[in-house]
Amino acid sequence: MDLKAIIARSADFPKEADRTFQYGTAGFRMKAVLLDSVVYRVSLLAALRSRRMNGQTVGVMITASHNPPVDNGVKLVDPMGEMLESSWEAHATELANAPSDEVLAEIYERLAKDLYINPEAKSNVVFARDTRESGPRLVKALKAALDATGTEYKDYGLLTTPQLHYVTRCLNTKGSPYEYGESTEQGYYEKISTAFKRALGSKKIQGAVTVDCANGVGGPKLRKLMEYLPKGGEGGIEIKVVNDNVVQPEKLNHQCGADFVKTGQRAPPSSQAVPLQRCASLDGDADRIVYYFIDKDDNFRLLDGDRIATLAALFIGDLAKSAGMMEKLKVGVVQTAYANGASTEYIEKHLRLPIICTNTGVKYLHHAAQKFDVGVYFEANGHGTVIFSDIALKRIGKFQPSTPAQATALETLRAMTQLINQTVGDALSDLLLVEVILAHKTWGPQEWDSTYTDLPNRLVKVEVRDRFLFKAVDAERKLESPPGLQTQIDALVGKYKQGRGFARASGTEDAMRVYAEAATRGEADDLASKIAGLVRQFGI
Repeated sequence: MDLKAIIARSADFPKEADRTFQYGTAGFRMKAVLLDSVVYRVSLLAALRSRRMNGQTVGVMITASHNPPVDNGVKLVDPMGEMLESSWEAHATELANAPSDEVLAEIYERLAKDLYINPEAKSNVVFARDTRESGPRLVKALKAALDATGTEYKDYGLLTTPQLHYVTRCLNTKGSPYEYGESTEQGYYEKISTAFKRALGSKKIQGAVTVDCANGVGGPKLRKLMEYLPKGGEGGIEIKVVNDNVVQPEKLNHQCGADFVKTGQRAPPSSQAVPLQRCASLDGDADRIVYYFIDKDDNFRLLDGDRIATLAALFIGDLAKSAGMMEKLKVGVVQTAYANGASTEYIEKHLRLPIICTNTGVKYLHHAAQKFDVGVYFEANGHGTVIFSDIALKRIGKFQPSTPAQATALETLRAMTQLINQTVGDALSDLLLVEVILAHKTWGPQEWDSTYTDLPNRLVKVEVRDRFLFKAVDAERKLESPPGLQTQIDALVGKYKQGRGFARASGTEDAMRVYAEAATRGEADDLASKIAGLVRQFGI
């Protein structure tokens, strides 16, 4: 363990003395000018994590997803392509806040000792970044930490976040019974394009889908994926790409992208959507997707993560039933407090599937989804995937159909296990998933939208002095502090027909997210505004 090298290289990336950093649900995320020391220090942790995992490869992704171009972020990916184990988040926070280079080295040494890490063990890291202008500069800090710790590493350059998760899992499962795929960008495209063709079978996709790529890394990567997919005229898919300008970094997420659409409840100005045409928006690092369309009366209709979750659960449940496997697979859905109440009712009463409500953040949803044989999870913002347990994969692989209809359904189900990126929410994979399902059901966006009627809702951001003053319980649906705030929120909600509302702290900034839904648009807006007023009052 060369502590002198760690201290020497750390001096090139000094920490601002008056700043405190917190590893949250999305890792570290902030103004890019503040991030150099944080990237260096969290990369030290990546080396420790790999050594603790007996040399398995750990991923580091530099991205700030849907945030403005001036921001950036960094997060670690565990060996199976999952988020960093939550108990290690505190170690990341402690390293990031070390007051000096010398104290940083002391913390590093102590962590290695406390976690029983052999300092001579091999460590392996892979990393990638999105298209932000600050990315190449931050990669220098990352490499400096890996060099200082004697870590072997590979730079994958520009990737979507889900692609790095995929690569990490592929590297760690190579040669095992759980081999996930070829650990290259090309391997990613080949795997999901082959699965797409199998899953689509003889079904036909009706018309084109317009995809807004948020002027982020999803643009060039979607265009690359399209090279592997059959075109619409060949029985495949026609994709119209918009907002894929990565030459001008300042365009990233500007009046486009999944967060713009979900939050603003409107199409991006540049989407050129025509009535009843399917449209989708990715976010800046392509791990979220939402659909939308303009109806025949020229109204905007959002098909968000709740809609994708119900669509996927409906289809997978139908496939399991048609294949004769319904008794062998427990299918369930995981939601957060942001899920529209109408979607929850549809899953429980129409699909008759179990639901788990959990805290916001992929790590919570992913963990909860593992309790099912087939766990479907999507946050309302469009971030989600479907997880098949090892037992489910074995049963699906070995099951012997007794009729041609069962064989057809089983083949589609097997293809779905390959099409879906099970490591993390993946906008490109989820795009193809939705298109396959709509083709099988011969639905357009209107038929999809008509499965249930969303309760009108509103999401509001409220800036506060210190978000840590607000403590949530009950899967973030209630606040236990500040004292008295929840009582006032409950009193407000009770005044509205079908009213529901809550406030939870952002995981990335000093702000509160206020969500409200009610029987009418006006009531939802009014309820959100009044809860936001209470939060401001308590957060001063």
